[in-house]
Amino acid sequence: MTFETIVVDNGSSDGSADLAESGFGAKVIRNQENRGFCAANNQGIEAARGEFVALLNNDAEAEPDWLSELARACGSRSDVGMAASKVLVWEDPRRIDKAGHLIFPDGQNRGRGTGALDEGQFDREEEVLWPDGCAAMYRRRMLEEIGGFDEDFFAYGDDAELGLRARIAGWKCVYAPRAVVRHHRGATLGKDSMRRLQLIERNRVLLAVKLFPWSLLWLNPLYFAARLAAGAAMAGRGEGDTVHFPGFVGKLRIVRALASGDWQALQMLPRMLRRRAEVARIRRLAPNEVRRLILDHRLKLKEVA
Repeated sequence: MTFETIVVDNGSSDGSADLAESGFGAKVIRNQENRGFCAANNQGIEAARGEFVALLNNDAEAEPDWLSELARACGSRSDVGMAASKVLVWEDPRRIDKAGHLIFPDGQNRGRGTGALDEGQFDREEEVLWPDGCAAMYRRRMLEEIGGFDEDFFAYGDDAELGLRARIAGWKCVYAPRAVVRHHRGATLGKDSMRRLQLIERNRVLLAVKLFPWSLLWLNPLYFAARLAAGAAMAGRGEGDTVHFPGFVGKLRIVRALASGDWQALQMLPRMLRRRAEVARIRRLAPNEVRRLILDHRLKLKEVA
């Protein structure tokens, strides 16, 4: 198949941009500073010329048939606007990192099957909620209709926002199990990064305010409290993602990061409410259909904790 390679460099200083350009013949877009995942991908999407646009993060490595399998899945039906990869854990490729996405009703999202042993349970091509942005394909016509990544998100949760916005506009997502990549999870900022936690929490709130039906949005604080309680219980047993923040000081850092993320989201609420009104222009699903879509692809409390 014919494809073009575009590398968007967010102000790196390790020579990787030069290597991509001179060693691999890629078209390189050079930013003088880190503009974030969303803005950089929008630059690459704008520069691309194909009917489909595939994203591959710098911390992901694709197997040989990855691109062709995504293109086949994305082009399988005219209403399919997104294709999701089978993402394996780099350090232990026997385990699933993501096989499409699921979401908790407070807006927190996570990969389907995260951490599970790959025993063939995700080897069926099927519809999923949306793809993970580390290794995904999008139909250009869909992006032209609904717009690209929301650059206010900067990074984290941005693929969820784009994916749910696309679903609201009536587009579908197909999971392609033979489109395989291996992913260094959390490699960009690190799993123990305060900034990462702030962005995840901030963008969880922004996504819900922008896209959730009011019937779910009013319940958001209750779902959030339930998730925090489940996370605290797991932390008490030394389980869950809190292990990356050991001890009392580590848990205090988590609280500070979440509070900071919520404060940042509060300051951005007026802008998100305006964007919420703009989504009406592309809406194909009624609010009750969006609610059903979210609940049908709901994370269990134990999974999200």
